[in-house]
Amino acid sequence: MPDHYEVLGVDRNASAEDIKKAYRRLARELHPDVNPSAEASERFKLVTHAYDVLSDPHERQQYDLGPQPGFGGGNFGGFGDIFETFFGAGQRTTGPRSRRERGQDGLVRVEVDLDEVIFGTTREVEVNTAVVCGTCEGSCCAPGTAPVRCDICGGTGQIQRTMRSLLGNVMTSNPCGTCRGYGTIIPNPCPTCAGQGRVRATRSIPVDIPAGVDTGLRLQMPGQGEVGPAGGPAGDLFLEIKVRHHDVFSRQGDDLLATVEVQMTDAILGTTTTLKGLDGDVQVEIRPGTQSAEVLTIKDRGVTRLRGSGRGDLRIGVQVVTPVKLSGKEQELVRQLAASRKNQPPHFAQFQQGLFAKLRDRFLGL
Repeated sequence: MPDHYEVLGVDRNASAEDIKKAYRRLARELHPDVNPSAEASERFKLVTHAYDVLSDPHERQQYDLGPQPGFGGGNFGGFGDIFETFFGAGQRTTGPRSRRERGQDGLVRVEVDLDEVIFGTTREVEVNTAVVCGTCEGSCCAPGTAPVRCDICGGTGQIQRTMRSLLGNVMTSNPCGTCRGYGTIIPNPCPTCAGQGRVRATRSIPVDIPAGVDTGLRLQMPGQGEVGPAGGPAGDLFLEIKVRHHDVFSRQGDDLLATVEVQMTDAILGTTTTLKGLDGDVQVEIRPGTQSAEVLTIKDRGVTRLRGSGRGDLRIGVQVVTPVKLSGKEQELVRQLAASRKNQPPHFAQFQQGLFAKLRDRFLGL
């Protein structure tokens, strides 16, 4: 609601006659018979309401005491606002407040390799944070000194004043401006921390990163965050994990994905080969007649499950490589193979989603 004095264009000490003159002037300008616009009509209502309040001595006195939300129109829902006005919003606590407060939480991003995710790892994390001042040990005072009681509030941390209101004389209580509500002052603050009880420092924290973590996961380390003012309890430290990209292996849930290139002859006749995995050698059997886009599954060679037991699988996609350059002898052998099988010319076959997706990605260079 706009201020009634501002609506009429008068100051708060205006006389009753000044208020009446201001209202008459504005009424002649904004009356609907003179100015039929919607804006003028709304302003006329505000002007009339302001004059009705300020022209009545009793209502003007109530208005000058301050806004009274909840009264008027039978609505008493604003008692909370009234008490905030009389007693101070959020300042109804008794006694001085403590200088010691809980410190803020910290966030550190930690990068790990994919092979470290399989079984977990340990890291030393460097954290720049607030620690307890070594000179004053959190007291905020210079060595050999101590806080003294505030003479203004008498050590209560609160200043009480008597305020006139609709409810009579009301005692209000607000934090002391001298000691800021602490009840004590520090005449000789610690020179190292400037009276804060804490300083900035870099410390190394050993971190156990469990197996199975993934990018975006946050690990919580209680009490490893910033120390609070005056040596207050430390907050928590959160570690946000990022798993580095690997050129050969990728991850899908708890499974590891990889691609193996197989020569055309090995795909036809079959073979067994040993590949280097993230956690040791992996023996892979290529069955005779293996086709491109087939997936071979090696059980329990994936990532250790973060929740639960066991590991995921290693899934290997087969890519059959067609030779590009052949010697004359090799070409003759292939012709003989083709003649013996009486191959049909290329033709459309049944749609295969996996193969189509693989070909699409290769065409796009993905």
